[in-house]
Formats: sequence, structure tokens, C-alpha cells
Amino acid sequence: MSKTDANSGPARGPAEHEVRDQIVSTATEHFSRYGYEKTTVSDLAKSVGFSKAYIYKFFESKQAIGEAICANCLSQIEADVRAAVNEAEHPPEQLRRMFKSIVEASLRLFFQDRKLYEIAASAATERWQATLDYEARIQALLQDILKAGRQSGDFERKTPLDETVTAIYLVLRPYLNPLLLQYGFEYTEEAPTKLSSLVLRSLSP
Repeated sequence: MSKTDANSGPARGPAEHEVRDQIVSTATEHFSRYGYEKTTVSDLAKSVGFSKAYIYKFFESKQAIGEAICANCLSQIEADVRAAVNEAEHPPEQLRRMFKSIVEASLRLFFQDRKLYEIAASAATERWQATLDYEARIQALLQDILKAGRQSGDFERKTPLDETVTAIYLVLRPYLNPLLLQYGFEYTEEAPTKLSSLVLRSLSP
């Protein structure tokens, strides 16, 4: 999770600057050890060996640093989901794999480190831009699968596409949002199979 995305999160200074990456990497380790809420920018400055003012040349706030870390985590989930979808040739199987990989990747990244989970929780609660962008990309991927399924004849075409995308996304949302995911933890093993099967039956032409 220390690998950084130079284009993620609000920032000051050159986006690809190695110092910015160093700040994000150090902040990731610091938040993992001490927690997001309890850490101040002054604490991070001491950890990275820079002045607080110097950090503000690259990030406008602690949240901006948190957003960069959050964007990296979400990018990992998205990469895992796309890889799983690309392994399948037919839209119905792609949809099944999408459900399964979203749950598995979300669990792996959001629950392997309880301290970093605080960042994900804050992002979901406050609707950070990194979260909104991620949700939009997942919906776009879902739309691509549905379009392909309609073209192949696997999915029905009567329901407006945007309505279908929104409905299926709402089924997936509890497994995308870390705050909701923790309340459905006991169902994560069976949920991907049962929910995707239900959705696929509703999509039958």
C-alpha cells in the first residue's frame, strides 16, 4: 500500500515530485502505526524529517495526504477487479467475477490494517473526491459489462441502461463502502455468489 499514485489527491507543487511520494509513503506507515485521527501534520513532519511548512508546499491539509493514500488503496482494488473481469470472456461471467473480486479486494485492503481502515472510513463518511472518483469508475466498468451483455444477447434490453447500472451498483455498494462492509462481514463469503446469481436472473432476456 506504500506505492503511490502521483495523480491522486489534492496537492501543491509538482505532482510527480519524489518528495511528495516520500511524504505519502511515510504518512502511510505513520497512519498505520498511530491511526489517522490521532496524527497531526506536525507529527508527520517529524516522521518524514521535514518542516510542517515544507509539507504544506505539497499538500494543503492532512486530509489531502489521506486522500492520496485512500486513492492508492482504491486504485489497488480497482486493478484487482479489472484483472478479474478481464479473465472472463462472456459478460455473465464477467459480472460474477466483478462481484466476487470487489468483496475479496475490499476485505483484503480495508481489514488487513485497522489503522488505515480509519482513513477509508473517513473518506466514505465525508465523501472525499477519491472515493467519488472510484465509485464513478466502478459504475463505468459495470456499464461496459452490461453493454457487452446486451450486444451479445445475454442481457435484456428493455430496461434503460442507466437504470440497470444504478440498480446493480446499489446491490454492490455495501461491499464497496467500508462503513457498510463491516456490518455485512458475516455474509461476505456467500454474498458474491448469491447476489450475482440473483442479478443475472433479473438480466435474462
